[in-house]
Amino acid sequence: MQLGLFVVAVFLSSMDLTGSSKVVKGKRQRRISTELSQGCARGCDLCSEFNGCLRCSPKLFILLERNDIRQIGICLPSCPLGYFGLRNTDMNKCIKCKIENCESCFSRNFCTKCKEGLYLHKGRCYVTCPEGYSAANGTMECSSPAQCEMSEWGPWGPCSKKRKLCGFKKGNEERTRRILQAPSGDVSLCPPTTEVRRCTVQKNQCPEGKRKKKEEQGKQDNANGNRNRKDTKDAKSGTKKKKGRQRGAAAAVTSASPPQ
Repeated sequence: MQLGLFVVAVFLSSMDLTGSSKVVKGKRQRRISTELSQGCARGCDLCSEFNGCLRCSPKLFILLERNDIRQIGICLPSCPLGYFGLRNTDMNKCIKCKIENCESCFSRNFCTKCKEGLYLHKGRCYVTCPEGYSAANGTMECSSPAQCEMSEWGPWGPCSKKRKLCGFKKGNEERTRRILQAPSGDVSLCPPTTEVRRCTVQKNQCPEGKRKKKEEQGKQDNANGNRNRKDTKDAKSGTKKKKGRQRGAAAAVTSASPPQ
């Protein structure tokens, strides 16, 4: 009987110890969680005293700054110079540009703006533009070929062929523009100033062609008139000759018949 009571007492004491340990563990977890979240900067959802912010609010970027052997996280609405923003579902991050002397980049290896005094060319920074390239329109960006400053294209001219505006159906029309500024004064580096394209118009005869055709038509009419008059004259002459032959034949028949 005493042994049974002893077993029951031991069981109850073990239950109390288990419950108290759970309470202590729960209090400890709550204390740790409170330590992580307590004193976070604005926009930071989770932080620690040793590493600063660990997770930023949505739409903000986390930037890791090195402080001796530690990295301190801070939350920013946009990334600073020398970094670019990378968004993902987990957390938005500011990543450092790897291009030397780059002030702003599109990705790790493609710069979009160099530090002051340097030229940008194909995502990298140079002291001077590479050979065959020059700065475009007073900017710090190299372009190829050396760009000329051109005027706007003028209107298309009339459709012509061999410098004529009539007497054809298909021809060419052209438009022009001017060189406003050439690199180092060398206009040979600039693009063409004339552009030509095919054109089609309703065929019409030139005025001189009409006159010439009219003159030729008049000559033809005169020739036809002369030919007709000659034919008429020849026909009349033939008729007269025929009548003369008929009279001569009749007279011969009369003289040959015997008198009665």
